[in-house]
Amino acid sequence: MLSVFLASITRPSEIKALLDYKFSPKSQNKQSHQKALEADPSKKLCYYYLNKTSRSFAAVIQELDDDLRDAICLFYLVLRGLDTIEDDMSLDLEQKVKLLRSFDTIIYQKGWTFNDNGPNEKDRDLLVHFDVVIDEFLRLKPGFQKVIAEITRLMGNGMADYATGEHRENTSVATIKDFDLYCHYVAGLVGYGLSDLFAASGLEDPSIADDKTLSNCMGMFLQKTNIIRDYREDLDDGRQFWPKEIWGNYAENFGDLIRSDHLEKSRACLSAMVLNVLELVPDVLTYLSKIQNQSVFNFCAIPQVMAISTLALVFNNLDVYQRNVKIRKGEAVKLILASTDMDNVIAIFREYIQVISQKNETTDPNFLKISMAVGKDFLGAGAYRLNNGLLRMLSPVRRL
Repeated sequence: MLSVFLASITRPSEIKALLDYKFSPKSQNKQSHQKALEADPSKKLCYYYLNKTSRSFAAVIQELDDDLRDAICLFYLVLRGLDTIEDDMSLDLEQKVKLLRSFDTIIYQKGWTFNDNGPNEKDRDLLVHFDVVIDEFLRLKPGFQKVIAEITRLMGNGMADYATGEHRENTSVATIKDFDLYCHYVAGLVGYGLSDLFAASGLEDPSIADDKTLSNCMGMFLQKTNIIRDYREDLDDGRQFWPKEIWGNYAENFGDLIRSDHLEKSRACLSAMVLNVLELVPDVLTYLSKIQNQSVFNFCAIPQVMAISTLALVFNNLDVYQRNVKIRKGEAVKLILASTDMDNVIAIFREYIQVISQKNETTDPNFLKISMAVGKDFLGAGAYRLNNGLLRMLSPVRRL
């Protein structure tokens, strides 16, 4: 914890946020939830695996209202199990594809577990004890089960199609269209599922699930940002998720981007990747503006503000080619505490878009395109403020 404070020592607002977060009382939702878990060992084990596989995501899930909290916890664990199979390069391709295409039926099979993952697969233990996840999944309301099973079916088949495609030898993405399709399968579909779960819970209006484009963009914005950040990790693992249609304009080989004699082209390639993601910002903000329930808003807004801050961090930052760069913990906590309403979220997005604008260099071949994208995002945020003010006068936003 000391190192976290030292990293933010010159930023008083982050130190304050860290202290506020550390000493703030637990919310009523979280207190009642933790008490309920003590009386339910099976469910408690599911939340143990949730915390083990994704601490940051687990924190926002546990602040949700009761029924939705459990549904999204199980949704996450089911998809994490699916992803663990897809990620494991040691599995026989035929076995992997069979599992991916049938996982939506496996989650209805009481007692099913899987022990064939490689010993170094980080989430292997989840599948070894997956019978507990299945037991809790089967306790959910049928409406929640239906949503989770359908998204699992779509995602599993999408992953299987990708695994058996022509690029499976080096796990590469060729075109921007391929990039969009891959991100849709692994993240956009999560956006679909979450919107459907919000609607099924009754906490949000059913219309939140109708606009699939906006739901898709919510997942795509997170996934594409993470793919940029994870360049070096993926390269070292023999994976290539940046589309060749972009990086091929700057290098002969994907690995050339790390070379010390290739810096300017590598910098330009990075800005081209960020440009691709910036185009999603207006749709992300539009989706967030439609959310009515406070706990759902926090759940959706926090990952998105983390993503825009990460995008600003990786832009024009050649460290991306050498290591996995991350925002400071103090900065992350400050964002978590601030992401309580749409006005704050708009302010956060504008702040980091401004950071990108300030880091944009005239020598970059993408300078004008980045400037136009930044300008569009600023105008979009400004338009939201104007429209939101009018909407508030006509129909106050409901916060349950």
